[in-house]
Order: sequence, then structure tokens, then C-alpha cells
Amino acid sequence: MANDISPRSEIDPRAKIGNNCKIFPFAYIEGDVVIGDNCIIFPFVSILNGSRIGNNNKIHQGAVVAALPQDFNFRGEKSECVLGNNNIIRENVVINRATHTGGRTSLGNNNVLMEGAHISHDTHVGNDCVFGYGTKIAGDCEIEDRAIFSSSVIENAATRVGTASFIQAGTTFSKDVPPYVVISPDATYGGVNRIIGQQQGIADNVLKHIANAYRLIYNGGTSLFDAIMQVREQVPDSEEIQHIVAFVQASQKGLVGKL
Repeated sequence: MANDISPRSEIDPRAKIGNNCKIFPFAYIEGDVVIGDNCIIFPFVSILNGSRIGNNNKIHQGAVVAALPQDFNFRGEKSECVLGNNNIIRENVVINRATHTGGRTSLGNNNVLMEGAHISHDTHVGNDCVFGYGTKIAGDCEIEDRAIFSSSVIENAATRVGTASFIQAGTTFSKDVPPYVVISPDATYGGVNRIIGQQQGIADNVLKHIANAYRLIYNGGTSLFDAIMQVREQVPDSEEIQHIVAFVQASQKGLVGKL
């Protein structure tokens, strides 16, 4: 199907735009841009050089995709900002492209970024994540699938957030958030995210095993190394337990709420 592109939008003729896209007045699209099919670009959106946008994305008023990285190491290198499919980018969201040549900031599929959210340079987001109002994600972060950030969360640089975790409103954190947990506003462990776990089809007995694993990690009074040894010895194995163990073992920053 043909595109519906307002003549009052400003689009570099070098930009590659797919089929059946609607682009409203006053949208601004630079030349080194690729946009897939069935996308909606609302007024006053800026899609800048390095944008690689998939299909069925909705980008609302005032959003900026592939903004220059807010990184003192940036020297004008050519890099990318890659969005998958079916993402909803609400008003005034900013997503920076990567800092260095060949690098990329990336979002997967089916993510929702609410008003005022910010994803910084070289951060990688999985699928089915939600970023609440005014949430700010610093550079070089890694966010796995189905993570939920409530409003005004601040994730500091080079940290990781695990699968199906929930971070409550107003939390600021500088360590890794492990999978399947709730993190309280004072950046402490608040239990297992049972609601999301059940919605994702995790069996009740596995959720109990996950809770037992985190009791050993957070309340066992041992180092992370010893806690993981105890998890392996005492908690029945499952895909989820293996993921927890692998995530914790890979942590360079330590875990939120764990001394």
C-alpha cells in the first residue's frame, strides 16, 4: 500500500521508507535512515542519522530517535540506533545512538516507552519491556526481556536488568537487577515477581524454587559465590534457576540490595 506522507514533513530524499507508513506534518527525517512498513510517525518527531527502524512502530510527538550520544567520548563517529517491530514510543522519548564506529543502541520488539523516557547510548533492550514516565536508562546498560520499569526510575551506567523483573517507582540503582524479582524504591530486594511470573506461564512450584534461590542469595549471610553453590546444591534445577545462576555469575557490578 502507498504511504501517506504529509508534504509539510521534512524528509531527506535518501531516507528509505517502507510501505503503508503514515508521516504527519512537521516530522523531520534525515538521510541515513531506514524505516520499515506500517509505521506511524507523529508530528514533531525527529528521526536522525543512524536510525534503523523495523515494522509497525508508532513514534509519538516530540520523540527523538538516534539522538547524538551524550557521552564525552563521542567524536562524531558513524553508529546506529536500531528498533525492532511493534514498539510504541510515546511523547518526548529520547533514544541515543551508539558512541563509537560500528556500535549500536538497540530495542527489540513490543516495547513500550512512556512519556519522557530516555534510553542512552550503547544500551541494549530486549523484547516486551515497559519503561514508565520519566524513566532514564544510562549508557552501556543491558536489559533482558519483559522487564518493567515504573515511573521515574534511574538506571545508572553499565548495569544489567534481568528477565521479568519489576522496578518500583522512584528507584535509583547502580548494581545489577537479577531476573524475576521486585526491586523496592530504596533499591533493595522486594521478593519474587510472582504476578509476572504467573502471567508468563512459570509453574507455581518453579516460582517457589526461585524464591528459595533468592533466600539463599539475599538472606543466606554468605558471599555470592557461596550462595550460588548452595543454589546449585539445594534448589531443584529448571531453566529459570539456570538463568538466575548464569546472570549472577556474569555480574560485574554486584546485585542490587546485596552487600
